[in-house]
Amino acid sequence: MIRLLSVLPLFASAAVLADAAPVAMRMAAPEAHQGAASDGTFVYAIDNDRIGKYRLSDEKKVDQWQGERRLFPHMNSCTVVQTKLYCAASNYPAVPQTSAIEIFDTRPLRHSGTISLGFGPGSLTVIDRHDGKWWAVFANYEGKGGEPGRDYRYTVLARMDEQFRIEQTWAFPEEVLARMAPKSCSGMSWGADGLIYVTGHDRPELYALRLPEAGSRLELVETFAIATPGQAIDWDPKAKRRLWSIARDRSEMVASDIPEVASKR
Repeated sequence: MIRLLSVLPLFASAAVLADAAPVAMRMAAPEAHQGAASDGTFVYAIDNDRIGKYRLSDEKKVDQWQGERRLFPHMNSCTVVQTKLYCAASNYPAVPQTSAIEIFDTRPLRHSGTISLGFGPGSLTVIDRHDGKWWAVFANYEGKGGEPGRDYRYTVLARMDEQFRIEQTWAFPEEVLARMAPKSCSGMSWGADGLIYVTGHDRPELYALRLPEAGSRLELVETFAIATPGQAIDWDPKAKRRLWSIARDRSEMVASDIPEVASKR
């Protein structure tokens, strides 16, 4: 089942927002420029070179981190694993593309390590943990930040081992890539239902994908309208079907309650 896929304009309209997944919470955060990540007690607002830590119970900022822009030109999607925050980072929009995973302790919030990936199959925009593996998205772009001979169609999902070595990669569905063009995948988070949820750069849409039974291209299961335009996302581990995203034009973190997927394999 596909919802609101073929009729959505490039930017959110009033009709789209009226049908968007219900918003459970909005939280002002000046760092909410690239994405949000949550451990269920706190939510982290992510910018290129800074992070704000906010307590969910009272929406107060309790900690912050600021890095040097020359060292942190472009952080994107992050995920919380125990007491550490793992963030996808790259040299976007510089080329050739290089990527790294930046690691932060969350108690207190401080930078504690870097895993350099160097040159890869694209620009690292997502890192996630699922089923004992690391999962990453390497984005490619048409135009700014892209490399000659590779556009958005070369964006890949990668499964990585404990040493962050790529084991397998999958291409994105052509219909999803067309919605992301000329940009790419900015957010991805594995759902508790075993599906992969992704967002692009600027459309208010959430795509539920699954690994294919055969072949190398992910399959689109369902598309949801959401109240925020793309960027990095993260599921709240303590609230069922609650997804964190950002509205960068308003510097807000937004929690939406996503409906269950209507159709699975």
